[in-house]
Amino acid sequence: MHKIDFLARTTTDDILERDFRVGEIPGVLWSPAASSDHAPVILIGHGGGLHKKTPAQVARARDLVTRWGYTVVAIDAPGHGERPISAHDQAARSEFRAALEAGDHARFEAASVDYARSLADRAVPEWQATIDALQSLPEIGPDAPIGYGGGVSLGTAIGIPLTAADTRIRAAIFGGGFFVYESQLAAARKITVPVQFLLPWDDEHVDRQSALALFDAFASPEKTLHANPGDHRTVRWIGIDQEFLPRHLGA
Repeated sequence: MHKIDFLARTTTDDILERDFRVGEIPGVLWSPAASSDHAPVILIGHGGGLHKKTPAQVARARDLVTRWGYTVVAIDAPGHGERPISAHDQAARSEFRAALEAGDHARFEAASVDYARSLADRAVPEWQATIDALQSLPEIGPDAPIGYGGGVSLGTAIGIPLTAADTRIRAAIFGGGFFVYESQLAAARKITVPVQFLLPWDDEHVDRQSALALFDAFASPEKTLHANPGDHRTVRWIGIDQEFLPRHLGA
């Protein structure tokens, strides 16, 4: 059984924030300061090169806690945030940065996809270990509904195979902003839970048609596409179905 160790806690605006570790995995848990027994749990994933407590992540988490009374969790992906950077991670980052500086799009895409696959292979079991540990807490337990409530760029590259692999996830929100590759499409074809997909229409790196092909690959009977103007770093949460998560997870 995976064990969760809480390291620090603060309360602001009736939101309890707790830093934790599950083994070597650093994470943060946001929940209502008042009782939130067995409330739905929302997993959120950060973008490439970022970490679990970016301003956007914190704002998203606090909104979910305040609006719906959810418990929200984020962890640092391998080689990100508080995690050590391995020699493989450093070499991969150096390669796609060099490709980007050289203006070699094909090389940049190949390096980015290779790195994303490596991160997903490691991050999916880490997320599952984190879910196991959270379900051991009496205020969450094994019956609290779980959703993947926001993954953009790297958060999508990890969130899609995670949602495909773990039947505990009942609904998912993904965002464009990452290259589409065959193993990701294969994972999308296994996903049958409700999906919302956010697409930055003017992404300078990811071809729009490949993002549409990824949306088409989801096997979910209920799936919606939300497109807004924006580049790779501007995935806008405008016009989305705000009732999506409570409709499928409760509130």
